[in-house]
Amino acid sequence: MESIQNVENIRKFNRYYSNVLGKIDQEIYNQPFPFTEARVITEINLRNGCTATEVRETLGIDRGYMSRIVQKFEEEKIIFKHQSSDDKRQYLLYLTDYGKEIFNNLVENANREVGKMIQSLSKRDLSRLITSMETIESIFSKENSFQSEVSIRSFQPGDVGYVAHLHGRFYEKTYGFGQMFEYYVMKGLTEFMINSDGGDLWVAEVNGEIVGSIAITGSNDKVAQLRWFVLDGSYHGMGIGKKLMETALSFCREQRYQHVFLWTVSILEAARYLYQKYNFTLTEEKPNDEWIETTLIEERWDLNLADE
Repeated sequence: MESIQNVENIRKFNRYYSNVLGKIDQEIYNQPFPFTEARVITEINLRNGCTATEVRETLGIDRGYMSRIVQKFEEEKIIFKHQSSDDKRQYLLYLTDYGKEIFNNLVENANREVGKMIQSLSKRDLSRLITSMETIESIFSKENSFQSEVSIRSFQPGDVGYVAHLHGRFYEKTYGFGQMFEYYVMKGLTEFMINSDGGDLWVAEVNGEIVGSIAITGSNDKVAQLRWFVLDGSYHGMGIGKKLMETALSFCREQRYQHVFLWTVSILEAARYLYQKYNFTLTEEKPNDEWIETTLIEERWDLNLADE
């Protein structure tokens, strides 16, 4: 029964989102380039030297329809063919200068219409929307979900700088945090490198690429602080955040810490959900006007390990 309900919920979302995309497509993909032709132009631009078969298989286009599109684009000087040096039977497709101009116009139109769609959303709702989309993409990505090798390890020379970079890039892109936040992160990491007694920093790697981090620093002999917990949004839904959290808390227990606390902000809903899952409780709130144009609410969360 639960399985049927899950299927129906997914189909319900699919119907709703298809309608949303349909409204955008109607505004963007008008004649003389309907939706499928615009997708072909986009794919040729991205691949820059692909065969018609590769485009057809990627987009799921009928062989005859694809042939007509290629012929039309050749006649209208949108694309040109070049014989493959590896296989003389194959011809590679490229956009002409005119074709690139068309592609750029499609991108501008798409950006404008999507901008209209999200202009009424608050920053909080927009960040939730982006995170949810990244989660869906991650879950259904074969590369991330089924073929990726995930590992958690202690930091090595060169990792700390990348952890700062990951924070700055992710929080600027997702939440609009400014330079003061990046300075705050780098300052703390620099102090950690000078004195890491009682703590450790771990990075999460996917196929050898650093995609997240977490750290424990010693506040005193009995109290630890959890810091620099971040995960690239493209890798949500793979259980990496859970692995990082369990690594950090296991370290605290091994070091016989009796209490762990952390500071976060109220807009980080995915992280707050994870903290609640691991029995952290919200204990303090304070305003922060330094990182973005509006006021953030910083939150302190605490976990008492002595009760375990």
